Amino acid sequence: MTNTSEIKPLPSREKAARRTQAERRAQSDRGLLMAAAELIAEEGFNAATFEKVGARAGYSRGLASQRFGSKDGLIEALIDYLHDRSEELAQAEGHGSVSGLEAILFSVDIYMRNFEQEQAIRSYFVAMAGSVATRSHLRAAFAASHMKAKERFQSHIREGQAEGSISKDLDAEAAALMIGSLILGVSTQWLIDPSTDLERIRKTSLDTLRRSLSA
Repeated sequence: MTNTSEIKPLPSREKAARRTQAERRAQSDRGLLMAAAELIAEEGFNAATFEKVGARAGYSRGLASQRFGSKDGLIEALIDYLHDRSEELAQAEGHGSVSGLEAILFSVDIYMRNFEQEQAIRSYFVAMAGSVATRSHLRAAFAASHMKAKERFQSHIREGQAEGSISKDLDAEAAALMIGSLILGVSTQWLIDPSTDLERIRKTSLDTLRRSLSA
């Protein structure tokens, strides 16, 4: 005899429709954010207007305005999206399988190898420069994003110190800030001068970090 307690009801049409609507909303949000990232990377911070973002994404200006409320709201959502995008790149290349010193080197390697190709990553630094130049309150949102990165690097440093791959004499917080500043500095240099040889800097940065952090 069939145990009726094990039979699960099929999802109702209402639930299925609601789930589909949520998926459609998530897709349109990603499209709008990617459009904003592309515009910022190609034309600068001021190019990300609701009209241009909607047109680039294939939606109306009103949808972008409805979803994000203001340009600051759009950029704040973009900051979160780009932070998650960086994490996705790391996971896709196997970042989760290493820890300590190798995790730090892996993260820096991914940033520098993908900076030229990934508009999403470039747009983050362009938008950050724009917010600093205009003394926008968005600086707080970027500061929060940088804090997450610092805490991640700091965690990897402490893991490395515990396992013996990173010097126990290092100040974990200061070293984490130094690594983040290296990425910021190289990214800014490339935005100023796109002829900068990122490959040489990448190799030198990884070699220098390995030498300076190793136990």
